Amino acid sequence: MRRGLRFEGVAVAGVGMVRFGMLKEQPILHLARDAGLAALHDAGMTLADVDEAFVGYIQTASMVGIKAMKELGLTGLPVTHVENASATGLVAFREAASAVSSGRADVAMALCFDKFTDMQRRGGRGGGRDEIDAPILPASYFALWAQRRMHERGTTREHFAAIAAKNWNYGAVSPMSHRQPDHTVTVDEVLASRLVAEPLTTMMCCPADDGAACVILARDDLVRSRQPERVLVRPLASALQSETYARGHTFIGPVVGPATMTRDTARECYEAAGVGPEDVSVAYCHDAFVNEELEYYELLGFCGEGEAEKLVEEGETGPGGRIPFNTDGGLIARGHPGGPTGLAQIHECVLQLRGEADGRQVDGARLALAHLVGGGSVCTVNLLERGA
Repeated sequence: MRRGLRFEGVAVAGVGMVRFGMLKEQPILHLARDAGLAALHDAGMTLADVDEAFVGYIQTASMVGIKAMKELGLTGLPVTHVENASATGLVAFREAASAVSSGRADVAMALCFDKFTDMQRRGGRGGGRDEIDAPILPASYFALWAQRRMHERGTTREHFAAIAAKNWNYGAVSPMSHRQPDHTVTVDEVLASRLVAEPLTTMMCCPADDGAACVILARDDLVRSRQPERVLVRPLASALQSETYARGHTFIGPVVGPATMTRDTARECYEAAGVGPEDVSVAYCHDAFVNEELEYYELLGFCGEGEAEKLVEEGETGPGGRIPFNTDGGLIARGHPGGPTGLAQIHECVLQLRGEADGRQVDGARLALAHLVGGGSVCTVNLLERGA
């Protein structure tokens, strides 16, 4: 079965988002409206220009997506709700890009939003924990995965802490990051933070927060005509799959799912795009818990099996490294409200490829990768390229 798509004739017209955080007093529809208006402004468009919209959220009530679109206007455009757990935002992006690439729409919108603080008030996921260092559940599953890695590979707590410190320090220079420390975060500081589930500390876990993000996609000739001076950014390819069964099928955790899912999805995306991991300039992954990022260095093809720790030790995934990861702070620092997380990744990919990521710009960025898993049962990998 062919799961990878290559997009043709489509470009990013605009991106916008609301800074993630504990936004308890801001109604969810206002978050969605503000992200949508920001993306439309960036694109130089109004809702009247949009032919189709894909809205994504996880935790809120039904039909909220339609209500969010009403905040932007009443144009009669078709609206589809997309939901795939943590992968929701990237899947909404994939659907919008497909709508334009197929010729069904000239302009499509992906708009995602969520409010985990509402769940906390209801006593749900993360109930009662509203401080900035409150990690989302279920940390224990990811901790078991981390312990397994330590047992099999000799990984140390310092390896995990180095990745977390990198992401917190990227968050410090990312305007849209939830966590913006006012000092350089060190490995020792991460290790000294409150223990959640051995070996994971609060600073190794993402917060439960709120936010919204939006991406406008359009025919590339339309984008060029409207924005002749701006660098063109194109979605190149996308792959999406759910789990497959095989004899000996084994989960590495009830939440994360089988390792082969990310490896296979990445391979399909690379094949659809006609590139390899060696061509990628900057990458974003599902780092809700820090050990995930370490695993994904290998599963996305950036190093061989058992070599991820060496990448960390040599600083290859940080500023100036061979393959910088999560330059906006990732889920750990930027935040992980659920629905909009993937579109926040796309937001940062676009800034990097335009050369507009002030304070964290990857020199010569040409190809960006965005990866997420959803509920341990789906995986998506997406590639975007800088146009000529």
